[in-house]
Amino acid sequence: MASNQDKDEFLYPRYPYRGEVKPENVLFNANLQEFAQEVSYICNLETAGKIKPGQAYHKIKDLWKQLKLSKQELKIGENLFSQEFDNHDEDGTDND
Repeated sequence: MASNQDKDEFLYPRYPYRGEVKPENVLFNANLQEFAQEVSYICNLETAGKIKPGQAYHKIKDLWKQLKLSKQELKIGENLFSQEFDNHDEDGTDND
């Protein structure tokens, strides 16, 4: 008989993060994987006729809003080049 951990791994698969390892990136990646998993469930429920298309749309829209809010709160994608330019003058010399 399969253990609860095996069932959880099957139902909620997680994949290792391969990007730049920063806490906010890892957390957003987890949120993104959860979003994808829940969208998959909603699509399957709608396909099987268990929920109406309008319900599925609104549930996915709410999940998208949550994901977008987490992106904003974690400041993902902001100041991509700030580290590169913080320590240099316009002529390329080091400020430190």
